Amino acid sequence: MKLLELHVIQTVAPSNLNRDDTGSPKDALFGGYRRARISSQAQKRAVRVAFRDWPLLSEDERAIRTKRLVEALLQRLTGIEEGRARLAVENALNAVGFNVKEGNRTEYLLFLGNQELNRLAELIRKNLDPLTAMQAKGKKGAEVDSELKKALEKALDGGRAVDLALFGRMLADRPELGVDAAAQVAHALSTHKVDREFDFYTAVDDLNPKEETGAGMMGDVEFYSATMYRYAVVNLDQLLANLQGDKDLAVKGALAFLEAFALTLPSGKQNSFAAHNPPLFLAFRAGVGLPRNLATAFENPIWPRDGKSLSALSVEALVKEWAKFDRAFGPLNPEWKAALCLVEAHVGGLPLAEGLPDLRKEAETAVRELLGG
Repeated sequence: MKLLELHVIQTVAPSNLNRDDTGSPKDALFGGYRRARISSQAQKRAVRVAFRDWPLLSEDERAIRTKRLVEALLQRLTGIEEGRARLAVENALNAVGFNVKEGNRTEYLLFLGNQELNRLAELIRKNLDPLTAMQAKGKKGAEVDSELKKALEKALDGGRAVDLALFGRMLADRPELGVDAAAQVAHALSTHKVDREFDFYTAVDDLNPKEETGAGMMGDVEFYSATMYRYAVVNLDQLLANLQGDKDLAVKGALAFLEAFALTLPSGKQNSFAAHNPPLFLAFRAGVGLPRNLATAFENPIWPRDGKSLSALSVEALVKEWAKFDRAFGPLNPEWKAALCLVEAHVGGLPLAEGLPDLRKEAETAVRELLGG
């Protein structure tokens, strides 16, 4: 397996970046101790938003996840009477198994590339008559001409959308239209034990008369601060296959993922905490072999000692675990690796980059060589 691995040590100030259903920051037991946790899904969402907002990828290189496919396609069918266009869209979506329910929304969230949507819209525009000759809502896909149905399904090939290629698409009803994810993202865990804390707050009513004291509202918010270990891996062969053999786009996608994963966090409660803390350590590992999550470096929690910070001690524990596994199981073959370290820590064996642009350049060289130029 040709892979690109990312290892991040990141200290976040008091925050509640990723909440559970009760509003509490997510956590997990690891090594017998309670740890801060940020879910895989929340991190992937932050990456997808960065692809769009920075922007690291163009619109044609991205996908959208929505139940509102009818509206997305109608926006592409300008110049056609709305009722006719809507009927054609609904029948086309029903034909490929994306059943449109009440409220003109599909049965479940669908992840489609913008190029896929463009091709679907073009097919619908060219086949308005057969698609609108059918009865309105509720008809099954079998009503659609078999050749048209095949053409609609053929349009659903991933559309060279990088985020779709990275994170995949699972359709339980139509597995043949699924896309195997090229990227795997671990739940981030604190390298040390954490205890939740509570922020008690009050809000004053600005129009209170002077003689009326007390708060207009009060409550509490849970939070913690933590040094996190974050890990992700990209299967470069799968990424290339998902992008239909486009090597330049695969390289661009891998590097965009590296940058977005390293520099983003979920946005939960940021208006209250502003925990915008960049990574203190970022390393990549690329080559042929098996992926290696190094969270076991922190099974025994890190404790501050010898005047060193949790982040510096966490970096040293991570690098020590890296070397231990290399001795036991061997490095990748060939192996490219480099690190960006912003704390005073022993990182022997890892070439140090001058900064993120330098690290990105090293990663680009590695990915290009692994993908054959």
